[in-house]
Amino acid sequence: MKVLFLIGDAAVGKMTVGQELSKITKLRLFHNHMTIEPVLEIFGGYHSRAIRRLREVIFEEFASSDQYGLIFTFMWAFDEQEDWDYVEHVKEIFQKRNKDVEFYCAELVAPQEIRLQRNVTENRQKHKPSKRNVAFSNQRLLQDDAGHRMESLEGEVPFARYIKIDNSHLPPEEAARQIKEFFQF
Repeated sequence: MKVLFLIGDAAVGKMTVGQELSKITKLRLFHNHMTIEPVLEIFGGYHSRAIRRLREVIFEEFASSDQYGLIFTFMWAFDEQEDWDYVEHVKEIFQKRNKDVEFYCAELVAPQEIRLQRNVTENRQKHKPSKRNVAFSNQRLLQDDAGHRMESLEGEVPFARYIKIDNSHLPPEEAARQIKEFFQF
């Protein structure tokens, strides 16, 4: 089984690239808002414990399945130990249930002005209802940028199978193709 952490800052294109990658590989997409949106709807606000528990059920069941692999999109704050610990925790969930699991990491990067433009795309609005309040979503993006470091430093990502792609001017299909070819999915 293969597990790809598809990481990057807000609105960099993780979900959209993941959608394209799932079309050209046997990898299944589990983008982070697949658990965020239902919890927001049910609780009327962000409830991190519920989101985390839902994700763990998905990871546990997927790791125990005969699926080829999973793409998990994640905003990794490299300046937060909690995020480092979470990545290790997710890896442990898979390792406990599947001795043959292989981990991969693809990081997408693009400057803030491009990400602000992507924050209002039709695909993002369709799959992430919480982003439809564009003013609030833009404010969150700017706050995240000011408060955290979401782009890795050279050599910082602890994955043997790792690629970093500046997808500022790449269509999502091309970024997905590069990931597929680099990792030979």
